[in-house]
Amino acid sequence: MIRKIYDEALVNGKCYSNLHELCKNIGPRLSGSANAQKAVEWGKKLMESYGFDRVYLQEVMVPHWVRGEKEQAKIIDGNKEIPVPICALGMSIATPKEGITAGIIEVHSLKELDSLGETNIKGKIVFFNRPFDPRFIETGAAYGAAGDQRRAGPSAAAKYGAVGAIVRSLTEIIDDYPHTGSLAYTELKIPAAAISTKGADLLSSLLKSGNHNIKFYFKQSCQTLPDVLSYNVIGELKGTENPNRYITIGGHLDSWDLAEGASDDGTGVMQSLEVLRILKTMGYHPKNTIRAVFFMNEENGDKGGQKYAELAAKNKEEHLAAIETDEGGFTPRGFGFTGLSMASLQKINQTWQPLLEPYEVDRLTAGGGGTDIEPLKGAAPAVVLIGFRPDSQRYFDLHHSAKDVFENVNKRELELGSAGITALVYLIDQHGF
Repeated sequence: MIRKIYDEALVNGKCYSNLHELCKNIGPRLSGSANAQKAVEWGKKLMESYGFDRVYLQEVMVPHWVRGEKEQAKIIDGNKEIPVPICALGMSIATPKEGITAGIIEVHSLKELDSLGETNIKGKIVFFNRPFDPRFIETGAAYGAAGDQRRAGPSAAAKYGAVGAIVRSLTEIIDDYPHTGSLAYTELKIPAAAISTKGADLLSSLLKSGNHNIKFYFKQSCQTLPDVLSYNVIGELKGTENPNRYITIGGHLDSWDLAEGASDDGTGVMQSLEVLRILKTMGYHPKNTIRAVFFMNEENGDKGGQKYAELAAKNKEEHLAAIETDEGGFTPRGFGFTGLSMASLQKINQTWQPLLEPYEVDRLTAGGGGTDIEPLKGAAPAVVLIGFRPDSQRYFDLHHSAKDVFENVNKRELELGSAGITALVYLIDQHGF
């Protein structure tokens, strides 16, 4: 059966062509935007065209943040002005119309910010410049370790009187592409932007040169509008034995506005859809209901995941497992599991690993999930949360930047991933945990 799944995915797969249509005909899909609504309508029609047992929309209110005019920034070194690439962080407020010009102070942690205090920070722009730690083998761990400066840094700097925040892009690659991403304001709000890693290195070197007259200028016109009605898009293959027990596979349909959202997370939603298409095409009749979900608003609110879990509890749905694919469409390696005992994890390694090993998707490890399915944690009965784990080395080169386009997705890697997820769904459906 697993061999047949792979044959269907690799010979007749639709994942790559569907991703092309999503990226090139619709493009960026930030929550609340017209393109996000187009993607919802397109996704529903696509699911219906495959003849799934049920296709429907799940209403959810989402934030509506808009970037506005392209951001501007420059380093001012006496009479010399050096333009640098920036982009506003998601959910940031705008600068004044004329922009902000101020002295700049470099820090590498929130703790260092606290040690400097108001005396050194008030009236300045704080420059958070902690790079990825290259010692992590799994680059998601490096992203997590550096991420607090983007999420919490702006409000932490505002507490000491800073007038703005500039954050080193969360990527290891050194280039001129700034990477956006959400911040999380407390009651204190100052304008905040990401600077490219090349720009960050240049700014840091100038500050370290001993020139205390360096100033920084940036201008952005983003704003948050009233919440907008949007939708999760859901398709199902009905279970023959346990129709009210669910195995959910999902990714998020929304994307940041800088590019096409190909790897984050067009690949994930198309792989989720492909699982149902493969099983339907093969004439497979699942024991449990298998559900594909295109979640809305993972990037700047997680409202789609929260609504899904809320309605699952309200409708007394039993989820056997929920799988998220939101780490790009790169070469598949395996899956991480949360909610399994060590004995159960050892058991599936003994029984399933030999079946998955020929396809190189056999790393079955503890710890997994994803932002969209995380709200299901704590549901009764317990849900096993699973994260699809592709190779991580290139993901953050593209993540949240203008480089996240269709051309940077490899067809065969994407199809191997969809086949691997389908194989896991089949094993869970047949055998449980």
